[in-house]
Amino acid sequence: MVSESMVKVITLLKLLPRLHQIILSILVVITLIVLFIPTEDAQASRSTNHSLSGTVTIAGQSDSDTQAQNPSVNAYPVPLAFRTPNPPMSNSLSSKSQSDEHVTTKAVEISKQFTVRSGDTLAALFKRADLTPKDVYEITQLPKAKKNLLKIMPGEEIEIVKNQAGELTKLRYHLDAISTLVISKQEDGYSENVTSKQVENRTRFANATINNNFWNAGVGAGLTPNQIMQLATIFGWDIDFALDLREGDTFAILFEETYADGVFLKNGNILAAEFINQGDRYTAVRYTDGNYYSDDGRSMRKAFLRSPVDFKYVSSSFNPRRLHPVTGQVKAHRGVDYVAAVGTPIKSAGDGRVIKSGYSQYNGNYVFIKHNDTYTTKYLHLKKRKVKQGQSVKQGQIIGTLGATGRVTGAHLHYEFIVNGVHRNPRTVKLPQSQAINSKEKPQFLALSQQLMAQLEKNKQVQLAAQ
Repeated sequence: MVSESMVKVITLLKLLPRLHQIILSILVVITLIVLFIPTEDAQASRSTNHSLSGTVTIAGQSDSDTQAQNPSVNAYPVPLAFRTPNPPMSNSLSSKSQSDEHVTTKAVEISKQFTVRSGDTLAALFKRADLTPKDVYEITQLPKAKKNLLKIMPGEEIEIVKNQAGELTKLRYHLDAISTLVISKQEDGYSENVTSKQVENRTRFANATINNNFWNAGVGAGLTPNQIMQLATIFGWDIDFALDLREGDTFAILFEETYADGVFLKNGNILAAEFINQGDRYTAVRYTDGNYYSDDGRSMRKAFLRSPVDFKYVSSSFNPRRLHPVTGQVKAHRGVDYVAAVGTPIKSAGDGRVIKSGYSQYNGNYVFIKHNDTYTTKYLHLKKRKVKQGQSVKQGQIIGTLGATGRVTGAHLHYEFIVNGVHRNPRTVKLPQSQAINSKEKPQFLALSQQLMAQLEKNKQVQLAAQ
């Protein structure tokens, strides 16, 4: 409905001469053009003014095209009030805009970790991840994926990466602490590769004085249980760690630590070690062959273990005039009785051949091993025997478990060491000399030994000065 004012204006215009009407209309049009169409300077200011945030979308371009040309658009988006409206687009331009939006959607990825449950298969895990049997089939056609993903274990994790449309784009599975299997979706299917972290070995020093016992000293020095046992094994041919250690004994070691991408991964090998027991100094250096030698090149590995079982204590020592605990009569105790938990593994003291493996009323389950024409060892009162007569054995091989069979008062291992047919005290008998390192390798070994032992001594002095 036209207002009264507008009626008066229209009436007034009609009364004007024709020429005046034309002039007035032109002036109105010019005024509107000046008011509503920005000048070139205004457009330039608008496109560079960061307070107005961004670039005006050019007709025929989508927002994604504009953003690609001016990255600042993402940080400072153009307010709707300042955008120039796009003219109607043709079907082809409309399709382009829709396509750009689809690409942006695909670029958004969602990653999620899935833990393998008990009884899980890859198909079951993929189903939980809302993936299809087709995905399982295509991925398991890849060699590395087939080898590893079909053997997934409870507790392991698989990372599933999907786009916003829910399609699998990437899968990551840790083969170990260093290597990761990565499966990626390509245009023509899936591809696989293994990525590895950068591994670095560092050398660390530790030392301790034994005040209470060896185990506590090792823990106090920051060693792991495995390292403590490894150190005892290295010196186990020379030192009886159950009976020979004394308060004030000391040890020092250099060992490797492995890092992956700068993050601690695990402890490595002991590189060099020194043990001072009752004033006697023992040294060990690890060579490239994986064996340990004294600092002058003698093998740490003797022909015989000093004791064939990891025991708690000795209940009865070697004694030619001992009173028998059952009969009360004087009867020579021609071995050593080691007490440990029932079922503790019994090891062969050296390489040899089993000459007897059986059971008797007094010995219980027993094993006799002949090492050569000079040495024979005997193992009595076993719970179980794990070797048969005539079988060859290696030093450290498990030949049975500790028990209480035969005539005994408690569970223990009775161990005898025989030299040329004569029983000797296993704890004090002089064991055969160790072999030296190969003469061809000795110069290289001595160079390594001097370097490591000097480094060990330097660390000892530094720590002593810091106390």
